[in-house]
Amino acid sequence: MVAEQSTPRLVFPVISDVHIAPTGDESIHKYEQALRHLNARAPRQDAFVIVGDLTNNGTIEEYERHMDTLRKHKQDGAELLIAIGNHDYWNGLPAKEAQARFLEMTGMEAMYYHRVIQGYHFIVLATEDKPTHGYFSLEQIEWLKRQLEEAAADAPERPIFVFLHQHLKDTVYGSEEWGIQENIGELMAVLDPYPQVITFSGHSHYPLNDPRSIHQKRFTSVGTASISYMEVERGKLQGNLPPGHEKFSQGCLVEVYEDKVAITRLDFAHQREIGDAWVVPVPVTPEAFVYTDERDREAPYFPPHAELYINEELTSSNSIAIVFDQAQDNELVHSYRVALKDAETGTEIMRHLAYSEFYLYPMPEKLQLTLTELEPERSYSIEVHAVDAFGNVSEQALQASGRTAALFPLA
Repeated sequence: MVAEQSTPRLVFPVISDVHIAPTGDESIHKYEQALRHLNARAPRQDAFVIVGDLTNNGTIEEYERHMDTLRKHKQDGAELLIAIGNHDYWNGLPAKEAQARFLEMTGMEAMYYHRVIQGYHFIVLATEDKPTHGYFSLEQIEWLKRQLEEAAADAPERPIFVFLHQHLKDTVYGSEEWGIQENIGELMAVLDPYPQVITFSGHSHYPLNDPRSIHQKRFTSVGTASISYMEVERGKLQGNLPPGHEKFSQGCLVEVYEDKVAITRLDFAHQREIGDAWVVPVPVTPEAFVYTDERDREAPYFPPHAELYINEELTSSNSIAIVFDQAQDNELVHSYRVALKDAETGTEIMRHLAYSEFYLYPMPEKLQLTLTELEPERSYSIEVHAVDAFGNVSEQALQASGRTAALFPLA
């Protein structure tokens, strides 16, 4: 939490990926839970921003359910800004008709637009069709260039807030897989000259627990997670939709002071803040950027008491169940590298990656994993290294030996 030295000049939440369903209570319940928490946390909001995927399939029923719920809880004094997402095109309509429906149902004045709220510039962009990675035309990018020039000339010492559904590729956590691809060079070239820009984007559903959800290079980028469910990258034992992903709900609260922008990550499912607030000093200068790709070179480590052992009760003829204490890190232990070797020869047979389950609350103190596709009655040595969010690997490894059971145990 940021120690408040004064009353903020500007307060606004940023949420995304609400994915209201056509029927049922679950999506509405999650949305109301988030809106209530934001009102309790920030009783005076100047704006309220949603960066896409209001609906699951862009139907009239879904829009009506979304907007009815939003109007019920939105503060009267908060200006509403909404960007369209790719799911809002998933209604079978041609793109222009899907856009017309979005404008009619949300009341926004245009697909992409520029407003000034309390002296701060808000620029909302729009993916122009339903591709997963978004489509931002050269015409829209040229429009953005003019808006940035206008905003910088009007308030050169103040941040400029830019909102869009998809991440800018190679910025925040999730942008490598889910970021904008077409015309990305042209889009970045327009944004790069403005270090005072702070972008907010959703789409990936990646959790804000990961410190890479804020990124600074030429300007600042912030991920907004998802109200509806969580997703993470593929290639880990737990999968990209791991157990507990459906209980997830997160978003951001932005508080702008004279000398800083404070961005608080909120866990709506557990009514709590996630970590410390991210702080961007104002006026914004690249020299003050701390959320860079090079921000962390400190490796995770296992505490002295940490151990790895075999859960014999869950071990079978083709699998070994392991349990180990979590490592520690100055930022976040993201995952583990698990190597299986032949106990006799030391030859590595397979290697797995597994999440630390950092996205769960509370994060488990011990992690249990089942290593499968093994041979019966074979002895293995197992080695576990910790990997943090920035790819730093623990020097120390936890080690244990285990043996699979017989295929047909003797009676």
